[in-house]
Amino acid sequence: MSKYIAEFIGTLCLVLFGCGAAVLGGDHVGQLGIALAFGLAIIAMAYGIGPISGCHVNPAVSLAVFIAGRMSLRDMGGYWVAQFSGALAGAALLAAIAGTAHGLGQNGWGPGYLGEFPLPAAAIFEVVMTALFVIVILGSTGPGAPAGFAGLAIGLTLAVIHIVGIQVTGVSVNPARSFGPAVLVGGQALSQLWLFFVAPAVGATIGAALFRFKILAT
Repeated sequence: MSKYIAEFIGTLCLVLFGCGAAVLGGDHVGQLGIALAFGLAIIAMAYGIGPISGCHVNPAVSLAVFIAGRMSLRDMGGYWVAQFSGALAGAALLAAIAGTAHGLGQNGWGPGYLGEFPLPAAAIFEVVMTALFVIVILGSTGPGAPAGFAGLAIGLTLAVIHIVGIQVTGVSVNPARSFGPAVLVGGQALSQLWLFFVAPAVGATIGAALFRFKILAT
């Protein structure tokens, strides 16, 4: 159970720190500060819970690890339950701190949402960025990777993805991160949630396939 508890805590922290930076400090830290909050949260969790669970804290990452042949179907299912539960708990804590469930850093697209990018742009962004994110994760944690640097590589990559894409979708690349806020916010956030399940899953499958079929290999 320890690895599932670790994934619950890690995903909770990712939502609380990352979305919390946007909701509680966004006017002060700006887009760069929000991006760094997500990236630094991943770095912290990578070294905190990485030795226990691998610090996936993302159902798309667990899917990629499964496709790459590095975890069992049973473990992936357990990770998903822990991750979605942790994201919902993190969003609930953030709502309790903010005093409202309105606007919890939910993802989206289209008129009225940040840069008002259309659905095709949002879908392309989420697929491509998830694939690249997964490539960094699988490469930096593979047998030929330098020891001890995976957390930095993964966290910095997530920060860069946020710097590029916050105005596009708010950046998901993580179905659980999208799920927690959307469930509590409801409305448009919930109706658009499907994209942040489908696109990261497609991107994760593409990225993992490159390792599974030895297209990327050391």
